[in-house]
Amino acid sequence: MQVYLPIAEVSVNAFLLLGLGGMVGVLSGMFGVGGGFLMTPLLFFIGIPPAVAVATEANQIVASSFSGVLAHLRRKTVDLRMGVVLLIGGLIGAALGVVIFNYLKSLGQVDLLVRLCYVVFLGVVGGLMFIESVNALRKAKRGAPPQRRKHGLIHKLPFKMRFRTSGLYISVIPPILVGVAVGVLAAIMGVGGGFIMVPAMIYLLGMPTKVVVGTSLFQIIFVTAFTTLLHATTNFTVDVVLAVLLLVGGVIGAQVGTVIGARLKAEQLRILLAGLVLVVCGKLALDLLLQPAELYAIGTGGH
Repeated sequence: MQVYLPIAEVSVNAFLLLGLGGMVGVLSGMFGVGGGFLMTPLLFFIGIPPAVAVATEANQIVASSFSGVLAHLRRKTVDLRMGVVLLIGGLIGAALGVVIFNYLKSLGQVDLLVRLCYVVFLGVVGGLMFIESVNALRKAKRGAPPQRRKHGLIHKLPFKMRFRTSGLYISVIPPILVGVAVGVLAAIMGVGGGFIMVPAMIYLLGMPTKVVVGTSLFQIIFVTAFTTLLHATTNFTVDVVLAVLLLVGGVIGAQVGTVIGARLKAEQLRILLAGLVLVVCGKLALDLLLQPAELYAIGTGGH
């Protein structure tokens, strides 16, 4: 069943979009990532222009993340205080990211930037997570006790705050900076930023994995909702038909993913996520290397 997407100006199979939304929703519930780092490239692959994919995907992430957060709130695995601190940074970052996005759009370089950002970030994050997860699994098999992470520098910073749900007493500066970085990425790449937020919360802030997923989703909801609003009012690149189809699939998928995630060990979850990140990164890198979109463009006269 083909549907015409008015803003993207392409026709796509409605069931394909529902399926993609559902699949990304499952990942959202399992890993605490908005799923945008997978969905946005998948939208590129089926012919949606990058500027539309980025703005519309932010919309879908809000729904699947909200669905996932409800499930985590029932389990009491959301650190609301940490979520609010991350959110303050996230909103600042999102506003900054939309300014950069609009500037690059005016230069006509936004599509290339979005794709390059994906290849670089997915490659780095996926590689680091994969190595760490393999090491953690090996230690678990040998029966070695899990090592406490050292936060030398983080513990020396001022403005400390107690985060009871996470069992932490740390400075608010690192969480705010993580939030800003994720906000910028949300605006430029159409992602919730969970694929950077989750590793940062585990490895930089030292939060327990079971609390990380729900807290990450809580922050993602507000940052991506804010990003969507900015894109819709400044760029007019949010395709409502595309958003609704992805949204329906995403909400259903997130509930399923939360159930699956609760049954897997933290190390298994991390290694699965790392593998997925690397696969998508490889596909995007290949597309950039093998298929230059236009070697030259024919433009109308005028300067």
